[in-house]
Amino acid sequence: MKKKTLYRCSSCGFESIKWLGKCPTCNSWNTLEETVVESKSMETKVRQASKKPIKKLSEVVSNKSDRIITGINEFDRVMGGGIVKDSISIITARPGAGKSTLLLQISDAIAQKGYKVIYASGEESDSQIKNRADRILDKIHEDIWVLQETSLDNVLDAVEEINPDMLIVDSIQTFTMESSLPARAGSPTQTMECANALLQIAKNDKRSRAVIVVGQMTKNDELAGLRALEHLVDTVLIIEDDNDEELRVLVSSKNRFGGIENGFFQMCEKGVISIDNPSEFFMTKREDGEVVSGSALTVIKEGTRAIITEIESLVSKSFTPYPTRIGETLGKDKLNTLISILEQRGGINLYDKNVIIKTTGGMKIREQGINLAVIMSIVSSVKQQGIEANIAFIADVGLTGELKKVPSIESRVKELERMGFKKVYVAKDSFSRGTTFKGIEIIGLKTLMNVISHVYNN
Repeated sequence: MKKKTLYRCSSCGFESIKWLGKCPTCNSWNTLEETVVESKSMETKVRQASKKPIKKLSEVVSNKSDRIITGINEFDRVMGGGIVKDSISIITARPGAGKSTLLLQISDAIAQKGYKVIYASGEESDSQIKNRADRILDKIHEDIWVLQETSLDNVLDAVEEINPDMLIVDSIQTFTMESSLPARAGSPTQTMECANALLQIAKNDKRSRAVIVVGQMTKNDELAGLRALEHLVDTVLIIEDDNDEELRVLVSSKNRFGGIENGFFQMCEKGVISIDNPSEFFMTKREDGEVVSGSALTVIKEGTRAIITEIESLVSKSFTPYPTRIGETLGKDKLNTLISILEQRGGINLYDKNVIIKTTGGMKIREQGINLAVIMSIVSSVKQQGIEANIAFIADVGLTGELKKVPSIESRVKELERMGFKKVYVAKDSFSRGTTFKGIEIIGLKTLMNVISHVYNN
């Protein structure tokens, strides 16, 4: 049998016929590992590959509506309406973010609907998975099967035996296949071989299955492994979290069966709980007529959804030459820019004031449409005068102090209307002529100074 020696980079998969100290592709040092390639086995694989008949596109039967609805509303939303039965998805997050917990809850949810699930783990023992299930599930369903294994060949054998509707593999970097080239678990070769085998399981014409794979995350908060892994799967899910917060944001960075959506969850002792009404979660409930200084409300866009968000600020006297500027959920550079605009265009001096900004619930601020609300929360804190809880602000603020229009303004205002708001401040001419709203007053102004004067009757 003819054998050939190659040197393969364990980081990026680059191959060379000779050893190199530094990989020319990813610039990593001492990552090229010696690998023996059996050319005959590769040829055999090609010959044994099953040949599928070619079809006319017009004759292909679409199964886009064939989904498994879990009943976990935020998860189903991110997936585009549920899990497509012949799909393969990958989910990644930092350790402790709740990947395994969420997947165990998903397993229970679909098992209750009559589907069989295999949960294969290469990281945790059966007893560890059972302990988590006892903690977060009221009752463990009989159609959830668990397998502690690092050989994907054995997992595939279990799939043939149990015939599940869903297979969960946690995590793919811990599994190996004997049929692939000799390589350690987690190497690019093993990871892609395992991923391709799982793809065949999901896309089988005779028996399609939903496959969810857990992928490890690097220290740069990216999915570990080759970019080809992301291209191979149908959906890429990322759980974003701050270690000190209960909030978990499930982000779909790729979804062949739906749009790019975000789902919100709250981590607690009983697992992750779907936040079905984010607008209610990300603002403080107050009694009618109750006002608190340093608070302003706005509406952000997360995917296709408009979410009301509360911006809180605290302004205090500084006793040092350099006042403190802290934006817990807002970049420091952006905060300094907005403070400069407020000082120069709003006539409020903050040179000797500490300014701290955060959002209720820990929502991270990623867009410009909240800038007016951030500035107005600071104004409210400086003046020690609260803004009525039924008023919101949706506009960007330029360096000139002029208000700028933001995208999707109509859907944002409709969310305010749904939640019972009475007024919203926007940039002048934000709406096309003829646009009307029944339950909310639209106040279109041109500059930041106009807004401050109008709110505080100056």
